[in-house]
Amino acid sequence: MATSAGRADRPNEDFVGAVPGAVVLLDGAGIPGAEHLCFHGVAWYTHRLGGALLGHLSRGDGRDLAAVLATAIGEIATEHGDTCDIADPSSPQATVAMVRVQPGRLDWLVLADSFLVLDRADAGPQVVTDERETAARRECSAPLAGVVRGTPQYDRVRASCATVLRARRNQPGGYWIAKDDPRAAREAVTGSRSLAGLNGVAVLSNGASRIVSPYGQTDWPGVLDLLRSSGPAGVIARVRQAEAQTTGGADGHSPDDATVAHCTHLPR
Repeated sequence: MATSAGRADRPNEDFVGAVPGAVVLLDGAGIPGAEHLCFHGVAWYTHRLGGALLGHLSRGDGRDLAAVLATAIGEIATEHGDTCDIADPSSPQATVAMVRVQPGRLDWLVLADSFLVLDRADAGPQVVTDERETAARRECSAPLAGVVRGTPQYDRVRASCATVLRARRNQPGGYWIAKDDPRAAREAVTGSRSLAGLNGVAVLSNGASRIVSPYGQTDWPGVLDLLRSSGPAGVIARVRQAEAQTTGGADGHSPDDATVAHCTHLPR
């Protein structure tokens, strides 16, 4: 596992951890300037939720992953619901990726835009993600087309687009993310497959997946090759190199927290 903060002056809002047979990766999200909604902050939320998930997974009780996630979301909501406005769309939230090994089987769950990559021995990698947030963001950003960047009009339209997108969080027809409502867990992308023919599995936060898109440094088979040769830290290093070359340009992306876990030596 490896993780890297996108900026030195801000805490890393990603979380990654493992217990025997399971891995959890969260990518925190929140709106700058929303501290009045939750004084704990996004990093607190991801670490609390990630720790709760690992605690439940360590019990090995076989519950399905969506049920585990729903329980953990409810626990953290109870923990700070009396002191923070957790129902506000801008309060702390997180994407979730979980992988668990059961006898002869691998189970997974992905909620929002983290990535799971199955390293299949007899075929190319199988990539699993939840595309609803990306689709909602694209649709809500459509009014920005043709508006000149850096103008007051652009700032106004962008702010309006952000408000519309926030209103679609955890709503039918929008997208789903771990926040205050345990029912979001039911909307996660889940799956299961035999361990036979599986060399390993990787999970990446959105910031780490930039190595494929938008930066185009490699493709998903190339990500697996890089993980085998240089490990998770090698993937993140390539992302940082690409960010350094593009930040500040018209199509630049601000550095983001980046996290990768690579699971090998799966039991048979």
